[in-house]
Amino acid sequence: MKRIFIDPGHGGNDPGATGNGLQEKDITLDIALRMKEYLLQTFDGHEVRLSRETDKTVSLSQRTTMANNWQADYLISIHINAGGGTGFESFIFNGSYSGKAETHRLRQLVHQSIVNQTSFYDRGMKEANFHMLRESQMPAVLTENGFIDHREDANKLKSSSFLHSIATSHATGVADALELPDGGAASTGYLEILADSLWTYNSPDWEDKAVIVHKGEVFTVKKDKFPVGDGHMYQIKSGLYITANKNYVRYYTRSTSKVKSVLS
Repeated sequence: MKRIFIDPGHGGNDPGATGNGLQEKDITLDIALRMKEYLLQTFDGHEVRLSRETDKTVSLSQRTTMANNWQADYLISIHINAGGGTGFESFIFNGSYSGKAETHRLRQLVHQSIVNQTSFYDRGMKEANFHMLRESQMPAVLTENGFIDHREDANKLKSSSFLHSIATSHATGVADALELPDGGAASTGYLEILADSLWTYNSPDWEDKAVIVHKGEVFTVKKDKFPVGDGHMYQIKSGLYITANKNYVRYYTRSTSKVKSVLS
């Protein structure tokens, strides 16, 4: 059972970076809570713990002590950047230590997942002497998700669907890094598209359209149907959402499948 420690940066009397009507502490907590939920819904073989789940003050030493005492297998510290730039970057500890090559290998998987799913400008994989990276006794990465003082980045960070993409890309990257099994593998569900064409959605929001899928395509279900507004949705393996209306999709299960899909 892998232990994943998620650290939403700042909190309480420490707002972190501010700009464009946003506070870093609020955004990092939102992303972390979404990430936890997605990990628990989508993957098996792990436990998740956060350094904070509310807007409260937690010192840096308290955060790493929690992770170390819990004997976490992986630590991910979530932040928002400032200082006039734009885009995404990630950090590992810049010191010399026995597990550095493995820490970098794991970070590569997380970093690429986030860049791919968010389409953030890639500022690169970097190293720094940050407390969360230096004092943690397990592989650790610190992510900087856009610049709060950059108007275009800030507008993205005000979007619930974009925060969802950041969270799911973090979760998927960590799952890849730790080789977590997909949840519910014993009774995998599939959706066959019955309509000629059908919208998918970036988040559980009927207005947040993503891409169109077509009749006959089949997708692996990651989350069983749940209510959204006046209807219901499924979540598919890619992280996108789709209607559960039986007029448009057919749900079925089978023990093994060689079905391949554009989105899954």
